[in-house]
Order: sequence, then C-alpha cells, then structure tokens
Amino acid sequence: MTVEAALHAARVRYGPLEALHGVDLAFPAGAVTVLLGRNGAGRTSALHALAGVVRLAAGWVEWRGRDVTTLSVHRRVRLGLALVPAERAVFASLTVAEHLGLARSGTGPAPAPAATDEALELFPELTALLPRRAGTLSGGQQQLVAVARALSTGPRLLLLDEPDRGLAPGVTERLHAHLLALASAEGRTVVLATQSLPPGLAGAGVVHVLHRGEVGFSGEPAELGTPPATGRRSTGRGPG
Repeated sequence: MTVEAALHAARVRYGPLEALHGVDLAFPAGAVTVLLGRNGAGRTSALHALAGVVRLAAGWVEWRGRDVTTLSVHRRVRLGLALVPAERAVFASLTVAEHLGLARSGTGPAPAPAATDEALELFPELTALLPRRAGTLSGGQQQLVAVARALSTGPRLLLLDEPDRGLAPGVTERLHAHLLALASAEGRTVVLATQSLPPGLAGAGVVHVLHRGEVGFSGEPAELGTPPATGRRSTGRGPG
C-alpha cells in the first residue's frame, strides 16, 4: 500500500490543552480514508495538521514522501491539497458562481470551466443558486458550495470535515459515491472526518477511530467493531 500522506507522532496543542497525543496516522494513496470519532476526539485537528492550518507541537507531517511540516497552507494548496472545513467554508459576500470560479487549473491563473461544469453536473442543485451570494444560503447549501469548489480544483489530496452536514440524503449518497469513484478511478486521495461511518462509504479503504486525541482503531471498514479504549487518559480536550 502506497502512503499519500501521514502524521508521525503528531501532537497538536491549543494553549494548555492537547488535542492530539503523539498520533501516527497513514492515509493510503488512491483511497478514501474515514476519520471517526466524537466531537473533541481530534478529527478536525488531524485534518488541520495535514493542511497546515495548525502547527504541530511535536512530530511531523509527510506528504508524497516529503516532510511538509513547515510548509505553509498556501504552498500545500498549490501542490494539490484542498480542505473543506465543517464551518465557515464560504465567503459570504461572493456569489456561488464566483466561488466556483475560484477553482484554478493547476497552478496557472486561468479558471477551469470544465471542472466547474463537472461540479454543476454532480450537484445540479447549485445551478439555480449561481447568482446568489453565499451569505444568503442555508447551512446545507453553503456546505454544498464549499464541496463543489474544492472538487473543481481537481485536488490530489482532498480533506473533508463532516461534508454531509446539512445535506439532503440523496445529495449525500451522490457525494459519497463520487468520492469513492475519485479514489478508485482517478487515483485521488480523500480523507473524510465524521462521527459515524456512513453506509455510502462502506467501501472506503481505511478507517481510523480517534478517541480523546489517540488512535483507538485502524483498519478496513469490515473490521470495524467496538474500538478498544485507549489506555492513557487525555491531559485536556481541545477543539475536535
């Protein structure tokens, strides 16, 4: 199994609180990895560490065989990373069309209209919303805009924090099927954080279960039962 990205002995702290306690997490290339855990388990912190949104207090971040721990968010995005946070993922003053227009082809300055068209084909619900400002949309509609924008960039590594929050069941099923297809057919690497394993992602390559900032289980979805409790207690709970 080829590893696309990994966290090695990663520690994330928010002031005196530690959200990740030296975790080792590997994310296979060309597969969907699901990060499971309750709020405060460390899922979001793991995604943000991969993206460079938060700096590690200890440990290091690997991407494509390279130590990118000190690489800025901007440079990681230029290399093909896209992050969809669970909240505040859109610019309220921009229209939906302008959000999709932010998608770029590679590192060049020109928009990628074909990728934008594909996003609208996947999510036709957005077509009627193109002229509206994102700040006027519902929470679910904003999330859909954020996901569509990320997909339009054609990312090599796509990080999604609870992307189905507020989405209709049919849209969620469509999204999950598309993510699996991106991984299997196009070799993209997807990491999705959620509280429970969605039925539509039963075909994911790997599941990591986080509990209070530690890894309680790693394996295939079919092996997932009741993850064992970790032996060490957290010294404090930071953001998820």
